[in-house]
Amino acid sequence: MKKYKNSIFYVVVIGFFTALIYLIAKHGINLEIGRNVHHASSNNSKWVEFLNSMIYNLKHPLAILLAQIVTIILAARLFGWISNKIGQPSVIGEMIAGIVLGPSLLGMYFPEISASLFPVESLGNIQFLSQIGLILFMYTIGMELDLKILKNKAHDAVVISHASIILPFALGMGLAYFIYREFAPVGAPFLSFGLFIGIAMSITAFPVLARIVQERGIHKTKLGTVVITCAAADDITAWCILAVVIAIVKAGDFGSALFVIGLAVLYVLFMIKIVRPFLFRISTIYPTKSTLTRPIIAIFFLVLILSSYATEVIGIHALFGAFMAGAIMPENMKFRNVFIEKVEDVAVVVLLPLFFVYTGLRTEIGLLNDPYLWKITGLIILVAVVGKFVGSAIAAKFVGQSWRNSAIIGALMNTRGLMELIVLNIGYDLGVLDAQIFAMMVIMALLTTFMTGPILDIVDRIFKYKKEEDSIEVSDQSKYKILINFSIPEKGKSLLKIANAFVKKDNENSLITGMHIVKSNEVEHHSFNDREDEFFEPLIEEAENLQQDVTTMFKVSTDIIQETVDVAQKGDYDLMLMGVRNSIYSGSLLGNILGFTTKIIDPDILIEQVKGKENMFDHSIFDERTKQLLNKSSIPVGIVLEKNLSKIDKIFLPLFGNDDANLLKYAQRLISNNEAQIIIVDINGYTKRHSEVKEIIRSIENIAPNHISLSYKQQLDKEFLDEMDLMIISIQSWKNLIESKSIWISNVPTTLIISE
Repeated sequence: MKKYKNSIFYVVVIGFFTALIYLIAKHGINLEIGRNVHHASSNNSKWVEFLNSMIYNLKHPLAILLAQIVTIILAARLFGWISNKIGQPSVIGEMIAGIVLGPSLLGMYFPEISASLFPVESLGNIQFLSQIGLILFMYTIGMELDLKILKNKAHDAVVISHASIILPFALGMGLAYFIYREFAPVGAPFLSFGLFIGIAMSITAFPVLARIVQERGIHKTKLGTVVITCAAADDITAWCILAVVIAIVKAGDFGSALFVIGLAVLYVLFMIKIVRPFLFRISTIYPTKSTLTRPIIAIFFLVLILSSYATEVIGIHALFGAFMAGAIMPENMKFRNVFIEKVEDVAVVVLLPLFFVYTGLRTEIGLLNDPYLWKITGLIILVAVVGKFVGSAIAAKFVGQSWRNSAIIGALMNTRGLMELIVLNIGYDLGVLDAQIFAMMVIMALLTTFMTGPILDIVDRIFKYKKEEDSIEVSDQSKYKILINFSIPEKGKSLLKIANAFVKKDNENSLITGMHIVKSNEVEHHSFNDREDEFFEPLIEEAENLQQDVTTMFKVSTDIIQETVDVAQKGDYDLMLMGVRNSIYSGSLLGNILGFTTKIIDPDILIEQVKGKENMFDHSIFDERTKQLLNKSSIPVGIVLEKNLSKIDKIFLPLFGNDDANLLKYAQRLISNNEAQIIIVDINGYTKRHSEVKEIIRSIENIAPNHISLSYKQQLDKEFLDEMDLMIISIQSWKNLIESKSIWISNVPTTLIISE
């Protein structure tokens, strides 16, 4: 009876109170008498009322906003992914997504959908949410600026940065002089129009530039340091100039703006002299993530909001206040990263796409309906590129950079991206730019950002530059080189143990490289070094324990598979060791369903299917990324299925066919370098049919007696497998074992599956 006690109690309580609610509702109907309450009289009218209720709910402002956010995020992710696939920053795709959802495409070809999804009265909600996103984003931009680097490299960086601002600014003012009468809004003073065209030509997108520098692998070079510092100096200078420009535009002339500028100077001094020491003091008391309580975090966000509010009231825009609040944060980057991590995901993933779409809704490319207007657009792009690229490159050459480095600096400083759109939207809101010139400038922002990658490729081709890491990798062809490719820090330790067993006694004539490649949208430049150090820490500790030299390579890429293949092949490695992802649903019905649906929705697999390289319904024992690496790699790949690997003393190699016989060279290497015991298990009498393989085994035994043996077994018992530390097997034999569901496969030790 006791085991039913809870169930009986549940039924009694729920039943009693349900009956009570029913009785109250039934008798409560009598209270409606004389209150003119209407009830539907038929099933049809109830259905109509339900439909009317649904339609009302769909048109509710909150429902519309949520539908807009879902649509915008999906479009931003899709176009961002496409952009990454063609080697462009995801911000390019997000900018294009905004234009696609605006009147230039969706509104032009599907006006009914556009009107229902983005009704005019709902745009205010998107605007305010996007402004919140920009405030949070500018806060992170301020924090991402490493002022210590700026101080150390200030001389050259300031020269290059300010040259990259003044030349395009002057050219922009000159351009404004010629197009003012035709394209400036009625009532907009020339000074305001000219200043905004000038500042729009001068902006550099610091976040996009930093991402490109990472992806190109030059972030740790002198050139990478210089260009990051230039961009940081450019950011600070440009936003200060923009604050002055906004003050002048709002005041109407420079004289009237002096009061606003004076207040802005007092605000900056207050933030630097009073607020900054206060925040620094808090950071010394609460230095770690674990000690930062919510009330303390609230203080920092309150500073952000008050700073943004102050600059909005002064008249130099809330975004400058957000930028300033980030810039005065305590200089400890680990401390800053705590706040960046809290803010960035919401700002970048959810709110910034709203800004791109809001910009897209304002961008009407259809207004450029005359060849003359496209000529003016081309002129704007030409002025922007010449001003920024030439100004930066000449200044870089003047301070002692090579022509190649100067061209790279010029190309990177010409990247505008999101920062340009922010400036353009401010000008549009202030009435300095009209819809036509706004569309032209948005096109310019897109193209100057898009062309950065191709220009860098052209520069590399012209100067026939070879990356430093590539030249190091292939510098000594006589060395036996192993590449360890892993995505989880702890996995690197077991891979290193196996690599060490192959080269232990030949350390001087070998090279082991630990490599981790991360998706460009999964790491920010401000946390790059910290993430690299944390990731490789277990590997380096294990290398010290093994007394094994190891180099590390941490790369950022938009295409991890292709980047891995490129590194392996350019480095001419003899073997690449990697782990394999295991699903928690592996072997279950749910796992089969999830595996099938993953194949359907994975864009990489769909692309391979279109190319004819991927069978959508092919059952594979490996995850899709491993499979793609195996298909694309031209060097031997060793896939490690790790199972509590502690030592590599006893190794067995099941011999099924030619593929396994080819692995004897690895067995020989393990004997000579690790003095391992190798047991060749001939499962189906292969050596009896191939005497040459038997001779190879005997020749190894002559060199290293008692280290290799040949046995004939059709089945491997659990006791034998428990004694083994490692199994080496060819990929074809492993597939055959899995497909035949061999009963001993579940008892195998750590397994090295080699694809030649």
